[in-house]
Amino acid sequence: MSQVPTPNPDFDPKWNSDARNAVLASFLGWTLDAFDFFILVFVLSKAADTFAVSMAKMTLAITVTLMLRPVGALLFGLLADRFGRRRPMMWNLVFFSVMEVLSGFAPNYTSFMICRALFGIGMGGEWGIGAALSMETVPARWRGIASGFLQQGYPTGYLLAAFCFRFLPSSWSWRSLFFIGGLPALLAIFVRFRVKESAVWRQSRRHDWAHLGRAIASHWKIFLYLTLLMTIMNFASHGTQDLYPSFLEQQRHLPKTQVANIAIIYNLGAILGGATFGLLSDFRGRRRAMALAFVLAALLIPLWTSGATIATLVLGSFLMQFMVQGAWGVIPAHITELAPDSVRGFLPGFAYQCGVLLASNSAHIEAKFAKNGDYATTMASVALTVFCVGFFVILLGPERRAAAFAAPSA
Repeated sequence: MSQVPTPNPDFDPKWNSDARNAVLASFLGWTLDAFDFFILVFVLSKAADTFAVSMAKMTLAITVTLMLRPVGALLFGLLADRFGRRRPMMWNLVFFSVMEVLSGFAPNYTSFMICRALFGIGMGGEWGIGAALSMETVPARWRGIASGFLQQGYPTGYLLAAFCFRFLPSSWSWRSLFFIGGLPALLAIFVRFRVKESAVWRQSRRHDWAHLGRAIASHWKIFLYLTLLMTIMNFASHGTQDLYPSFLEQQRHLPKTQVANIAIIYNLGAILGGATFGLLSDFRGRRRAMALAFVLAALLIPLWTSGATIATLVLGSFLMQFMVQGAWGVIPAHITELAPDSVRGFLPGFAYQCGVLLASNSAHIEAKFAKNGDYATTMASVALTVFCVGFFVILLGPERRAAAFAAPSA
């Protein structure tokens, strides 16, 4: 395992109001981004009925959103390394919020798919900016716990979507959820007045596009590794989350309220897992924490998909997301530490979203194999394969836990 570098105290930031505001803004941005994405997971069948398409075809709306995320990471990541973290974050929040609202107004399947594709561009841009801003602002020794907190914006958004779905008045259309999804635009106001620009970016910024392009090209090896890692991570996340409500509804024949209640519970597990393994990674290393989470997740597969009672399914889904999102909780710290200062706004986020692209068809593939109703076998097979491959990809990769940012040698 790698040794823990000793951060240069002259370049190690303090835990103060600036750090708290940066982490909070990044967390809320990722939360609201995920909320806008997961709304669709709960209304797939209703949207399919409205647009008169099959369930398998409707899941392509998830796929097209995920496929366009690398475009957003490319555009907003380049802007973040060229012009700073704050302004691109504000532009991104407004953009994906507008696309979410327009999705609710879509009159047919084609226009809905166009809106989801554009939303995917916005969704892809948010994470990289927020991760770079947060990890560059907090002290090195606290990156793991801050990473776990930041990444759990994703299940928190899922949790909020489940709450809205659970308590949406029966007289309201499924489109109402997409109108609620326009609220994230208000977060741009908080970013504008309370979040300061990254000092690391100011010191390591590239002053023109040519210098930035050469910096990106010189780090292609770490980009390829991060893309492979993030492909595995996204298969693990989307393979265990996206069709689980459909599994509960169509194979286990649970009513809407129970499906939403179980989703709320397993997302609470995800939030706790991310914070737990993020903190663990500060003491035991990024790779060890992630590999442990995958091993435990593999052991939980039978309980997660084949529980004989509702109680065992609840427990299995809670523990599964505790482990999967536990591994994810380490990701913001791990991959931003592996990225050089000058391309930290672009490289981790773009590699992340390229991984999303390569794993974007996971829900559609599972839906195809489960068309006869056997979601349990399909999801279990995919999960076991991903956890086993991921274990080796994680342990064989590099690590720079607590690496100093913006050190003189940079």
